[in-house]
Amino acid sequence: MVKELEKAGIPTAHITNMTPVAKVTGSNRIIPGTAIKHPCSDVELTLDEQKKMRRDFMERALKAVSTDITEPEFF
Repeated sequence: MVKELEKAGIPTAHITNMTPVAKVTGSNRIIPGTAIKHPCSDVELTLDEQKKMRRDFMERALKAVSTDITEPEFF
């Protein structure tokens, strides 16, 4: 789906902990996540720490979609 959105001119950011799979399947803007069940958080952290972590992921995703790229890149 990421590839189809990119083809349509919609930049996408793929947050995943399975970065090799994301790269092989054609994701262009890859953001390494933390875990399979919770890619944008760590349930062992306090709620405030989790919020900070999620905010960081969203800031990285916004930076990723606003960056012009020519090949797959990690953010």
